[in-house]
Amino acid sequence: MAEIRIALAQIDTCVGDIDNNARTILERAQQAAGAGADVVVLPEMTVTGYPIEDLALRASFQRGAHAALEQVAADLASRGLGSLTVVVGTVGATRPSSDHPEPRPTNRAVVLQHGAVVASYDKHHLPNYGVFDEFRIFAPGHETCVVEVRGRRLGLVVCEDIWQDGGPVAQMAAEGVDALLVLNGSPFEEGKGHVRTELAARRAREVGAPLVYVNMVGGQDDLVFDGGSFVVGADGTVLTSAPRFVEHLLLWDLAEDADAPHRGEVAPELDQDEEIYRALVTGLTGYVRKNGFRSVVLGLSGGIDSALVAAVAADAVGGENVVGVSMPSVYSSEHSKDDAKDLAERIGATYRVQPIAPMVDAFQGELALDGVAAENLQARVRGMILMALSNAEGHLVLATGNKSELAVGYSTIYGDAVGGYAPLKDVDKSRVWALSRWRNNLALDRGEIPPIPESSITKPPSAELRPGQVDQDSLPPYDLLDEVLDAYIEHAEGRVELLARGFDADVVDRVLALVDQAEWKRRQYPLGPKVTALAFGRDRRLPITSRWREPLS
Repeated sequence: MAEIRIALAQIDTCVGDIDNNARTILERAQQAAGAGADVVVLPEMTVTGYPIEDLALRASFQRGAHAALEQVAADLASRGLGSLTVVVGTVGATRPSSDHPEPRPTNRAVVLQHGAVVASYDKHHLPNYGVFDEFRIFAPGHETCVVEVRGRRLGLVVCEDIWQDGGPVAQMAAEGVDALLVLNGSPFEEGKGHVRTELAARRAREVGAPLVYVNMVGGQDDLVFDGGSFVVGADGTVLTSAPRFVEHLLLWDLAEDADAPHRGEVAPELDQDEEIYRALVTGLTGYVRKNGFRSVVLGLSGGIDSALVAAVAADAVGGENVVGVSMPSVYSSEHSKDDAKDLAERIGATYRVQPIAPMVDAFQGELALDGVAAENLQARVRGMILMALSNAEGHLVLATGNKSELAVGYSTIYGDAVGGYAPLKDVDKSRVWALSRWRNNLALDRGEIPPIPESSITKPPSAELRPGQVDQDSLPPYDLLDEVLDAYIEHAEGRVELLARGFDADVVDRVLALVDQAEWKRRQYPLGPKVTALAFGRDRRLPITSRWREPLS
């Protein structure tokens, strides 16, 4: 049997940017051929970007994808790459489906050789959980696909097909394949990397052949794709892997002797704080770049949340493209203003000071508000300033709230909740502190100045909307709050289960009431990158109008 070289092209695509996605396919194919590859495998839905949601149902979109694929095949041949086997994902032709009253397209992988599509495979298992809604927009496939390259038999499946027992992977075991190629659009979530490799190892042992897992990378709306493509041997051993959160072309040789597989470099593991921080940067980078922004603006309060968002933004788009605005009120402390200025200097951001007292006074002269209404007025004036700067100068406004605050409604709608993107939307307060310390330690390890002032990390968090205010005036301590929120939101535990864990009844009742009352706020909050198993948004769909409350006994 001939030894063949397989290239895993871990790339960043953009939904709907079909022409640029097609150019990327050609570039990676050329690069792979130059490295001696016989086969290049690209991620799920490469031509169209992923996920395409209801764009899949537009005939014009399908025609655009089909035309682009034909052009890619022709361009490969005209560049002298016709003998290279290119495996790429796209939207397939519309077909009848017993699951839908109307025909649906498929989630398809195609094989290109000599200027034409020589084989295709339609994804069998269509996920319909969490962030996925493929069952709604696609028709399932039913056939297997095996292609031969220089006498080696390569099986082909797409993403979810290896997550389900039985089906095409089980069929591949009887096909006698030399390797199984898996095209993926697998979004990041904390700890998922190990789950993928362990699953792939089981499937490789099942088919008795190496499994080649290619994943996309980059930010797409509220999803982050972390790459981390890899090859596992027939015995489940990781033979080589690509770094995460970056584009990469990984080369691996399918050996003549199956008992002596080739091994390559294995990318280093990332600890949890690093992988989440890099996911936040990747998500923000993708959202800014793919939506045509060049800069971002945010309020700098001197607190930990805005400090971390600013650091993430500087890493994503460059400090010179970050505009930080201090908007002090009569309640703003001097140390908060000093910390905000210090932060901006550390990351190289443009720093502006816009006092809000004159504007608040103008509103108060007409409305004479007090209590929470007066506090919210300050937040809404700040939101108005940021949106005005966005309109005038073209910056993307970043909301700086975290998941803990969003869970209990500790934000002002149309105030600090305004923005186009919320980098910390899926990061609880406890993790905000951990990520801030991780980023500062990374800077120290590099011999750089830490981006976040130490006082922003150590001082008690406060919205500073009234004299002497701190968050713990109205919320439990954040370490306790996050434990309760994790149990109630992430694990769907009710009051009885929370009390059985040993949580105080008053704390449980208070937190659950706050969470249940804030659904309307969460529904209007900007999107942000999903980094946990259950993020607010498509992962957790609850009615806004609901009288259900956890029973007291």
